[in-house]
Amino acid sequence: MITAAPSRIQPSPARPAAARWQALWRDAVRDPLELLAMLGLTAESVGLSEAAAAQFALRVPRGFVARMRHGDPADPLLRQVLPIEEEMRIVPGYGLDAVGDAAARTAAGVIQNYRGRALLIATGSCAVNCRYCFRRHFPYGEETAARDSWREAVAAITADTSIEEVLLSGGDPLSLATPKLAELTQALAAIPHIRRLRIHSRLPVVLPERVDDEFVGWLSGLPWPVAFVIHANHANEFDASVDAAMSRLRSTGAQVLNQAVLLRGVNDDVDTLAALSERSFAAGVLPYYLHQLDRVAGVSHYEVTDARARELHGALAARLSGYLVPRLVREVQGDTGKRSLWS
Repeated sequence: MITAAPSRIQPSPARPAAARWQALWRDAVRDPLELLAMLGLTAESVGLSEAAAAQFALRVPRGFVARMRHGDPADPLLRQVLPIEEEMRIVPGYGLDAVGDAAARTAAGVIQNYRGRALLIATGSCAVNCRYCFRRHFPYGEETAARDSWREAVAAITADTSIEEVLLSGGDPLSLATPKLAELTQALAAIPHIRRLRIHSRLPVVLPERVDDEFVGWLSGLPWPVAFVIHANHANEFDASVDAAMSRLRSTGAQVLNQAVLLRGVNDDVDTLAALSERSFAAGVLPYYLHQLDRVAGVSHYEVTDARARELHGALAARLSGYLVPRLVREVQGDTGKRSLWS
């Protein structure tokens, strides 16, 4: 069982006080051996796989590495980013398009799984490559809404008057520079039937410096109510810098929510899940979804059975106040919404 309490924590790397998020992005760790050396680990102790790294590259900001436990091959943050041999197993039922993105495509970079909502693949870039990512095989080169200055994506949304909510996803939409995001939202603001904007991003957790003055100014000036959904799977992902980023997000008037993925060896026990809910709420973030794993090729070693997931969710509900208990769901191609797996 992985508990929320850290042992020896890596010291934070020295950084210039005025470092911009782009510089920190460029300075991310990309060499698995460098990452292991920073943590005092060996390739053998973690089952490192060069083949897995070649298939889906390592990328992790140094500030996120600083929250990992030194000398612990089972650290829950490390397990989310390190390419290991288990990824190379071919397992029936795990494919390249786990949630049916291709079938739900309506225009370049536009996905409509559910009525009234359109998801924009704003970019294929991320500040961190999470090994369990359900879009790790997505053809981003062909399918980004930013292509041709958003024209095709905006035209598709304009033509469908049933769309009331636009979701910015990716990749990670905050990978884009703020002026590029502003270009998109200015185009969307001319569409009268859009009532809400939702932004899904892991950057405020793994690279909290992204929530800078320019970004806060843009977010504060949007013409719609905004739901900002971050992604943290473990309480140790929060620190003072993340708390500050959450405070800045809330200052814009956005509703800040957290979605997590249930991952074997990372957060598959009730103590860890409870600590995540309590820590996120302490940072001003309301627990939203606890997702069952999307079965994309290379991630089977993370899977928790539905029976175990329901058992954990029931134990969490018995321990915490209702507003701290995220909804346990699975995404199923063809469903009209997330499928509830509540106990």
